[in-house]
Amino acid sequence: MRAFRYLVPDSVDAAVDALRSARPGTKILAGGTTLYDLMKLGIEAPPAVVDVHRLPGFDAVGTGPDELSFGAGARMADVADHPVIRADYPALSESLWRAASQQLRNMATVGGNLLQRTRCAYFRGGPEFPCNKRNPGSGCAAIGGHDRAHALLGGSESCIATYPGDWAIALLAFDAVVDVAGPGGERQVPLADLHVEPGDDPTREHTLAADELIVRIRVPASAAGRGSTYHKIRDRESYAFALASAAVAVTLDGGVVGECRIALGGVATRPWRAAEAEAFLSGRALTPENARRAGEIAFDGARPGTYNGFRVELGIRTVADAVRIAGERASR
Repeated sequence: MRAFRYLVPDSVDAAVDALRSARPGTKILAGGTTLYDLMKLGIEAPPAVVDVHRLPGFDAVGTGPDELSFGAGARMADVADHPVIRADYPALSESLWRAASQQLRNMATVGGNLLQRTRCAYFRGGPEFPCNKRNPGSGCAAIGGHDRAHALLGGSESCIATYPGDWAIALLAFDAVVDVAGPGGERQVPLADLHVEPGDDPTREHTLAADELIVRIRVPASAAGRGSTYHKIRDRESYAFALASAAVAVTLDGGVVGECRIALGGVATRPWRAAEAEAFLSGRALTPENARRAGEIAFDGARPGTYNGFRVELGIRTVADAVRIAGERASR
């Protein structure tokens, strides 16, 4: 690990000033569970880090009647175990409980979790592997390589690395908004607009500027909250990334789906909203056949590679099972 400056601002404004005046490549440090890892691997070598985890009120959680509010510095474990979140928005709670390990959840923050770097063994491997994300223009070893864990949706000729997070998938299903502080003050970014597909520039993973900082995440209140789930399928039961996951929330009236929300994880280059699947299921009876069809629609645009084709069927079944679980909760 290379030497770096360690900056500890005492306010959001001071943090933004530190980012604005710092050398290019300076990084924000919150829980550090991703940044330190990448620094040790030599993938990140920031000249300075700006530690924001002690900022006053940065870990505040609010559960008002109109919206939920999560300070960017709130710990994943604390949010997952919040009694209101567990009872009224189980998909949000489950997306955090099923991420990483207990030790990491105790350290990692909900704001930092949104910006964890896309995972790919070639990206994290040595320089012998071409990777456009790490070394632009060098190529993508995953295309035509070992792509079992790579994206089925949203990939490009330059990159097919999968977005790794769980929390963002559940937030996307509930139309979350991210409040961002920068030199010009605060601005609001819909979670749907935060992450970007790789296109021709895989080094760009989100829409924030280098001198901007996530300060909170807001989730509008939803009647579908109680009828929700985050269903995650992985190689082992804990501490593993999703092969396929789905955040689903529904309301039911006489067995007919009213409000419907479906987001996919583990299968795309960014958090993926399955809007056409939602439209299909809304107004229809919640039957196994319709749940299955919603899953098929969600994966209509999938582009499997050499070894990840099995995850299309896995993803369809994951959506169908999540719809069933959400329906059972909505009918209680």
